[in-house]
Amino acid sequence: MSYHTYILRSLKDGRLYVGSTNNVARRLHRHNLGLVEATRHRRPLELACFETVGTRAEAVRRERHLKSLEGSAEKERLVSQRPGPGPSA
Repeated sequence: MSYHTYILRSLKDGRLYVGSTNNVARRLHRHNLGLVEATRHRRPLELACFETVGTRAEAVRRERHLKSLEGSAEKERLVSQRPGPGPSA
């Protein structure tokens, strides 16, 4: 089974959320249903990008890196490769 690190973009405020899962489509669906407390108030969300890795440990390690100060520039670079709507004025 492969695991994924994903980045979601809030269509409400343009902010990004990083997570990891073994099923990106199911996880995005749960986020958009409001079943994930961290993103409930930022719906709707779209998948900005995701990466596939071999193990859950690798996915969590990558998630932590992208959430860190050191990984924030890389997170922005990854997302900028697939532009989407920003925060509304």
